[in-house]
Amino acid sequence: MNAGFLLVSLDRLGADSIDPVKDMPMASEDDKSVANRLFFRLFQVSNILQKQTISEVGLTTVQWAVLGALSRKGFEEGISFNALTEYLVVSRQSLDGVLKRLERDAHVERIPHPDDKRARIILLTHQGRAFWESLQPRIHEFYRDGLSSFSFDETVSLLHYLNKLQHDLENTALNAKEETTETP
Repeated sequence: MNAGFLLVSLDRLGADSIDPVKDMPMASEDDKSVANRLFFRLFQVSNILQKQTISEVGLTTVQWAVLGALSRKGFEEGISFNALTEYLVVSRQSLDGVLKRLERDAHVERIPHPDDKRARIILLTHQGRAFWESLQPRIHEFYRDGLSSFSFDETVSLLHYLNKLQHDLENTALNAKEETTETP
Protein backbone atom coordinates (compact mmCIF):
# COMPACT_ATOMS: atom_id res chain seq x y z
CA MET A 1 0.00 0.00 0.00
CA ASN A 2 1.51 3.35 -0.90
CA ALA A 3 1.62 6.13 1.64
CA GLY A 4 -0.64 8.45 -0.38
CA PHE A 5 -3.41 5.86 -0.51
CA LEU A 6 -3.06 5.23 3.21
CA LEU A 7 -3.23 8.95 4.03
CA VAL A 8 -6.26 9.49 1.79
CA SER A 9 -7.94 6.44 3.33
CA LEU A 10 -7.21 7.61 6.87
CA ASP A 11 -8.39 11.12 6.05
CA ARG A 12 -11.60 9.75 4.50
CA LEU A 13 -12.18 7.80 7.70
CA GLY A 14 -11.66 10.97 9.75
CA ALA A 15 -8.75 9.33 11.50
CA ASP A 16 -6.00 11.89 11.77
CA SER A 17 -4.56 10.36 14.94
CA ILE A 18 -4.79 6.66 14.00
CA ASP A 19 -1.66 4.54 14.02
CA PRO A 20 -2.14 2.63 10.75
CA VAL A 21 -0.25 -0.41 12.04
CA LYS A 22 -2.03 -0.78 15.40
CA ASP A 23 -5.47 0.68 14.83
CA MET A 24 -6.59 -0.46 11.36
CA PRO A 25 -8.80 -3.56 11.35
CA MET A 26 -7.30 -6.48 9.45
CA ALA A 27 -10.42 -7.41 7.48
CA SER A 28 -12.54 -4.31 7.14
CA GLU A 29 -15.24 -4.01 4.51
CA ASP A 30 -12.87 -1.81 2.46
CA ASP A 31 -10.26 -4.59 2.52
CA LYS A 32 -12.83 -7.12 1.28
CA SER A 33 -13.95 -4.76 -1.46
CA VAL A 34 -10.37 -4.15 -2.60
CA ALA A 35 -9.64 -7.89 -2.60
CA ASN A 36 -12.80 -8.53 -4.61
CA ARG A 37 -11.85 -5.83 -7.11
CA LEU A 38 -8.31 -7.18 -7.37
CA PHE A 39 -9.37 -10.76 -8.12
CA PHE A 40 -12.03 -9.56 -10.57
CA ARG A 41 -9.41 -7.40 -12.31
CA LEU A 42 -7.08 -10.43 -12.55
CA PHE A 43 -9.94 -12.35 -14.15
CA GLN A 44 -10.49 -9.53 -16.67
CA VAL A 45 -6.78 -9.20 -17.43
CA SER A 46 -6.55 -12.94 -18.03
CA ASN A 47 -9.44 -12.79 -20.50
CA ILE A 48 -7.97 -9.78 -22.29
CA LEU A 49 -4.61 -11.53 -22.50
CA GLN A 50 -6.29 -14.60 -24.03
CA LYS A 51 -8.13 -12.49 -26.65
CA GLN A 52 -5.09 -10.38 -27.47
CA THR A 53 -2.66 -13.29 -27.85
CA ILE A 54 -5.03 -14.97 -30.30
CA SER A 55 -5.57 -11.81 -32.36
CA GLU A 56 -2.01 -10.44 -32.20
CA VAL A 57 0.14 -13.58 -32.19
CA GLY A 58 -2.25 -16.30 -33.37
CA LEU A 59 -1.83 -18.50 -30.30
CA THR A 60 -3.86 -19.18 -27.19
CA THR A 61 -2.12 -18.36 -23.94
CA VAL A 62 -1.61 -22.07 -23.20
CA GLN A 63 -0.14 -22.71 -26.67
CA TRP A 64 2.15 -19.73 -26.14
CA ALA A 65 3.18 -21.05 -22.72
CA VAL A 66 3.84 -24.58 -24.03
CA LEU A 67 6.01 -23.38 -26.92
CA GLY A 68 7.81 -20.95 -24.63
CA ALA A 69 8.46 -23.62 -22.00
CA LEU A 70 9.73 -26.16 -24.51
CA SER A 71 12.04 -23.58 -26.09
CA ARG A 72 13.76 -22.84 -22.76
CA LYS A 73 17.34 -23.77 -22.11
CA GLY A 74 17.43 -27.16 -20.41
CA PHE A 75 14.34 -28.46 -22.20
CA GLU A 76 16.10 -29.34 -25.47
CA GLU A 77 15.59 -33.05 -24.73
CA GLY A 78 11.93 -32.45 -23.84
CA ILE A 79 9.98 -32.70 -20.61
CA SER A 80 7.57 -35.28 -19.27
CA PHE A 81 3.85 -34.61 -19.62
CA ASN A 82 3.39 -34.53 -15.83
CA ALA A 83 6.32 -32.17 -15.30
CA LEU A 84 4.96 -29.84 -18.00
CA THR A 85 1.51 -29.72 -16.35
CA GLU A 86 3.16 -28.81 -13.04
CA TYR A 87 5.46 -26.23 -14.63
CA LEU A 88 2.60 -24.50 -16.47
CA VAL A 89 0.07 -24.99 -13.66
CA VAL A 90 -2.56 -26.36 -16.05
CA SER A 91 -4.81 -29.40 -15.95
CA ARG A 92 -3.89 -32.61 -17.75
CA GLN A 93 -7.02 -32.29 -19.91
CA SER A 94 -6.22 -28.73 -20.95
CA LEU A 95 -2.62 -29.57 -21.78
CA ASP A 96 -3.58 -32.71 -23.72
CA GLY A 97 -5.93 -30.75 -25.99
CA VAL A 98 -3.33 -28.06 -26.64
CA LEU A 99 -0.65 -30.66 -27.37
CA LYS A 100 -2.91 -32.41 -29.89
CA ARG A 101 -3.29 -29.16 -31.83
CA LEU A 102 0.44 -28.38 -31.63
CA GLU A 103 1.21 -31.94 -32.77
CA ARG A 104 -1.21 -31.55 -35.69
CA ASP A 105 0.68 -28.38 -36.67
CA ALA A 106 4.00 -30.30 -36.31
CA HIS A 107 5.28 -27.94 -33.59
CA VAL A 108 5.64 -30.60 -30.87
CA GLU A 109 5.88 -34.36 -30.69
CA ARG A 110 5.37 -36.89 -27.95
CA ILE A 111 8.04 -39.54 -27.79
CA PRO A 112 8.33 -42.55 -25.47
CA HIS A 113 10.10 -41.87 -22.18
CA PRO A 114 13.45 -43.71 -22.21
CA ASP A 115 12.91 -45.15 -18.71
CA ASP A 116 9.12 -45.67 -18.72
CA LYS A 117 7.54 -46.69 -22.02
CA ARG A 118 4.05 -45.80 -20.68
CA ALA A 119 5.10 -42.17 -20.15
CA ARG A 120 5.72 -39.61 -22.89
CA ILE A 121 8.26 -36.85 -23.31
CA ILE A 122 7.02 -33.65 -24.95
CA LEU A 123 9.55 -32.27 -27.40
CA LEU A 124 9.64 -29.13 -29.53
CA THR A 125 10.20 -30.12 -33.17
CA HIS A 126 12.62 -28.30 -35.49
CA GLN A 127 9.59 -26.80 -37.21
CA GLY A 128 8.17 -25.79 -33.81
CA ARG A 129 11.45 -24.14 -32.80
CA ALA A 130 11.60 -22.24 -36.11
CA PHE A 131 7.97 -21.17 -35.65
CA TRP A 132 8.68 -20.00 -32.08
CA GLU A 133 11.75 -18.06 -33.22
CA SER A 134 9.74 -16.42 -36.02
CA LEU A 135 7.24 -15.16 -33.41
CA GLN A 136 9.83 -13.48 -31.20
CA PRO A 137 9.68 -9.98 -32.78
CA ARG A 138 5.86 -9.96 -32.51
CA ILE A 139 5.97 -11.31 -28.96
CA HIS A 140 8.45 -8.67 -27.82
CA GLU A 141 6.36 -5.97 -29.50
CA PHE A 142 3.31 -7.39 -27.67
CA TYR A 143 5.20 -7.23 -24.35
CA ARG A 144 6.34 -3.66 -25.08
CA ASP A 145 2.83 -2.49 -25.95
CA GLY A 146 1.19 -4.38 -23.08
CA LEU A 147 3.54 -2.81 -20.55
CA SER A 148 3.79 0.62 -22.20
CA SER A 149 2.44 2.52 -19.18
CA PHE A 150 4.86 0.80 -16.78
CA SER A 151 8.40 1.87 -16.00
CA PHE A 152 11.03 -0.84 -15.68
CA ASP A 153 10.87 -0.59 -11.88
CA GLU A 154 7.06 -0.82 -11.91
CA THR A 155 7.27 -3.91 -14.11
CA VAL A 156 9.72 -5.54 -11.69
CA SER A 157 7.48 -4.60 -8.75
CA LEU A 158 4.41 -6.03 -10.47
CA LEU A 159 6.27 -9.27 -11.14
CA HIS A 160 7.34 -9.38 -7.48
CA TYR A 161 3.77 -8.91 -6.24
CA LEU A 162 2.36 -11.45 -8.71
CA ASN A 163 4.96 -13.97 -7.51
CA LYS A 164 3.85 -13.33 -3.92
CA LEU A 165 0.20 -13.74 -4.91
CA GLN A 166 0.96 -16.98 -6.77
CA HIS A 167 2.77 -18.31 -3.70
CA ASP A 168 -0.11 -17.39 -1.39
CA LEU A 169 -2.69 -18.92 -3.73
CA GLU A 170 -0.69 -22.13 -4.02
CA ASN A 171 -0.70 -22.34 -0.22
CA THR A 172 -4.41 -21.59 0.15
CA ALA A 173 -6.47 -24.56 1.27
CA LEU A 174 -9.94 -23.41 2.24
CA ASN A 175 -11.22 -26.96 2.74
CA ALA A 176 -8.44 -27.72 5.22
CA LYS A 177 -9.24 -24.52 7.13
CA GLU A 178 -12.94 -25.38 7.27
CA GLU A 179 -12.19 -28.88 8.57
CA THR A 180 -9.98 -27.57 11.37
CA THR A 181 -12.48 -24.91 12.46
CA GLU A 182 -15.56 -27.14 12.53
CA THR A 183 -16.64 -28.31 15.96
CA PRO A 184 -18.54 -31.55 16.56
